[in-house]
Amino acid sequence: MNKSEIAQIRQRIEEELEAMRLGMNGIAAGTARHAFIHARMEHIGACEEQLADHIGKNAALNLVCHLYVKAMEPELAHDAIST
Repeated sequence: MNKSEIAQIRQRIEEELEAMRLGMNGIAAGTARHAFIHARMEHIGACEEQLADHIGKNAALNLVCHLYVKAMEPELAHDAIST
């Protein structure tokens, strides 16, 4: 397992999630917004598959879910860490 490769994949996921979060709050509407968010989700899915090759399917899914909550609902991520 190459930890630096895993870190790079994780970074790409975080960047896609940030772009998606900003896109949901941006001025674009309708089909353009949907297409943008869909593309981000496709990229995240590809990264999740790459992670699964390194750390297993369940661990990859758990990591992506954690990063999603951290990006989209930071107050929930903070609560989960503090409990």
